[in-house]
Amino acid sequence: MNRVRKMALKALTFPFDLKKNYKLHRKMILAAHPYIKPLYNLLDRKIMVQGREIPVRIFQPDIRDGFKVLLFFHGGGWVTGNIDSYSNICSNMANETGQMVVSVDYRLAPEFPFPAGAEDCYHVAKEVFMDHSLFPLRPEEITLIGDSAGGNLAAAVSLMARDRGVFLPAKQILIYPSTYHDHSENSPFSSIRENGTGYLMTSKRISDYMDLYVRSEEDRYNPYVAPLLAKELSNQPKTLIITAEYDPLRDEGEAYGMRLRKYGNTVVIERIKDALHGFLSLPKNSVYVMNCYEIINRFLHEEIINETS
Repeated sequence: MNRVRKMALKALTFPFDLKKNYKLHRKMILAAHPYIKPLYNLLDRKIMVQGREIPVRIFQPDIRDGFKVLLFFHGGGWVTGNIDSYSNICSNMANETGQMVVSVDYRLAPEFPFPAGAEDCYHVAKEVFMDHSLFPLRPEEITLIGDSAGGNLAAAVSLMARDRGVFLPAKQILIYPSTYHDHSENSPFSSIRENGTGYLMTSKRISDYMDLYVRSEEDRYNPYVAPLLAKELSNQPKTLIITAEYDPLRDEGEAYGMRLRKYGNTVVIERIKDALHGFLSLPKNSVYVMNCYEIINRFLHEEIINETS
C-alpha cells in the first residue's frame, strides 16, 4: 500500500465508543446506505419461525443464470446493518452472479445476543432448503453467503445443519469472516496486530462487537460463535473464503479454510490484494468488488477446482 493512501486511512480511522453508541452507529450506517425501493427488482417476505416473523428481502437479477439462490447473511458485527442498509450490495450481488439473492433480517445484539441471530439464520435456511413451496430447488442450487459477521453466521449455519441433521448446504461463501473469539493483543493471528489500527476497521471495534454479541465467557468458545474452535469440521459444504489483505480478520478467515481442508472438505481461499475489511460496500465498479465477483462466479460455476489456490 502506498504511503499517501496509508496516511489517509490512518486519518480516517478515528476512535469510537461502539458499546456506548451502537444505536447511533446503526443510524449512521442507514444514512450512509439509503434504501430506495423503486430502484430495486425485489420482493419483501416474512418467514414464520416458532411463532415469530423473520423478514427476508428477495432480489431478482436483471439477467438470470438459471433458477438458483444465494442465501445472504449481512455483516455489521451482529449489532448493526439490516436488509435496508445492504440493499445496494444485494442488488449488485444478484446482477453480478445472475442468481436470486435472499437477504435475511436476523435479530441484532445487544438486544438479542447470541444465539438469537444465528438461530434466525439457521431457521430461515431450514425453510429455504426444506419448504419447496418457497423455492423449488435442489440443495446444490442454494449457496450460503455472508460478509464479516454474516460470514461467521454462514459458517455457523453450516455447522448447525450438520449437527442437527435436517439439511446440509452444498456450498458456502465466506467473505472476510470472523471465525475466532479473541481479537485482542492475545490473538494468535498476526493480522490482528498488523492491521488492527489504521485501516478503518480496528481490532478494538471487532472486540467491542463481540462483547455486545456474546454475553457469557462460555459462549465465546461455542463453535457457532467461533467456528475455528469446532472440535471437528467434517461434512461441511464446498467452501470459498475471500479475505482482504489489510483486514484484522484476514488470518483467522484463512486459518478456518485450512482447517476445513484438514477434515477433507473442498476449500478455495482467495486474498484480495490491497483491500480493506468491508470492501463489498464500495461502489460496484471498484476493482476490489469486481475482483471479488470474478472469484465468486468462478466458484459458483465450479471453475475453481484447485484446492491449494
